Amino acid sequence: MLGPVILAASRSDRMRRLISAAPVTKQVVDRFIPGETVTDVVPIVKDLTDRGLELTMDVVGEDITTPEQATAARDAYLALIDHLKGLGLGERVEMSVKLSMFGQALQGGHELALANVRPVVEAAAAIGTTVTLDAEDHTTLDSMFTIHEELRKDFPRTGCVIQAYLFRTEADARRLAGSGSRVRLVKGAYKEPAEVAYQQKHEIDKAYVRILKTLMEGEGYPMIGSHDPRLIAIAQELAHKAGRKPDEYEFQMLYGIRGDEQARLAAEGHRMRVYTAYGTDWYGYFMRRLAEKPANLRFFLRSMVSKG
Repeated sequence: MLGPVILAASRSDRMRRLISAAPVTKQVVDRFIPGETVTDVVPIVKDLTDRGLELTMDVVGEDITTPEQATAARDAYLALIDHLKGLGLGERVEMSVKLSMFGQALQGGHELALANVRPVVEAAAAIGTTVTLDAEDHTTLDSMFTIHEELRKDFPRTGCVIQAYLFRTEADARRLAGSGSRVRLVKGAYKEPAEVAYQQKHEIDKAYVRILKTLMEGEGYPMIGSHDPRLIAIAQELAHKAGRKPDEYEFQMLYGIRGDEQARLAAEGHRMRVYTAYGTDWYGYFMRRLAEKPANLRFFLRSMVSKG
């Protein structure tokens, strides 16, 4: 029940100032965001890949208010790709991007976001990897899917994210499950009205399973974004029933959450990709991690009490 409250706080400047000023915040944030610069995270990339894990990298920051900020976001991803080039890891390290960070909400934002994200996708392809377009709130999705379709004309491995709690997503999954597609399925982490989204956990979980079945039975490449042990087990069962080999789908989890389970899945031969965010504008990302999982909030509050 606290989820909607935390999501509202993620947009509050007052709460941003309060939480950012708390002495314990940085060490707790470090659990989920391992650095502020690309130089900080390169050792993390090396460590995770050495342990048989894969990554998707996210430069955090969504509250873009000027075209210049959107250009700076593009350049931050290009700098990341330039650093990854020297590591020679190819598709073991991909990128995740939010189109809001590329100017999607500004005047002429659809065209601006496409113009900014295209060079990132091109640069990623040049080093043998790809980009996944993250889903944001439901008002942005038509634009995101149109940009995804446009990018796939030249870069067919460009991925996208769909959210199980939205009513529209079952139809989106059927449309996206074609040959060559890469689709990450998550539950959803934005505050959405009852007119467009399921509100109860059991409804969201049921929708997740239905959508995942569609993806597994399709011709694309499903990416299971979940930390839920039951959904992970169901995903394995659905993959087996669909006749999928271990390299024909993958699991994805957030950096800092269920590390032992990530290692277990990788050791069993599954592709296990760790969603690893970094950057200075961490507040919105951090608050959504608290909203998604009560254990994350308990961890944060316990740390504040013990360090207070």
